[in-house]
Amino acid sequence: MFTRFEEYAASQMLGHADSPPRSQGKLFFAEAWQRQLFGLTLAVAKQGHFDWEDFRQQLIESIGDWERLDCAAQPPWDYYERFFAALLQVLERQQVVTEGELAWVLADRPLRSHE
Repeated sequence: MFTRFEEYAASQMLGHADSPPRSQGKLFFAEAWQRQLFGLTLAVAKQGHFDWEDFRQQLIESIGDWERLDCAAQPPWDYYERFFAALLQVLERQQVVTEGELAWVLADRPLRSHE
């Protein structure tokens, strides 16, 4: 169940470049990790660790970074990989976690993106 913050955050993205995938008007998650990532991002923003609009702008930039890659260098499109990359950037910039902490946490995660 969404609270006011979650409703605000999700509705701010509607119809914009950073809008998450939807199916029949509802957020669509093909895999459990995508739902968990979305929820984690909302929770961390709601706790005040970063401003939601700052995250959205980073997500738009992350999507743009992927779009600017030469087709031969582009990994397959995955909205939530871009979402994840944006979250990592925001967390590091806001000093919620350090680059070393991120590297340790992500050591076992097989990223599909080439970042």
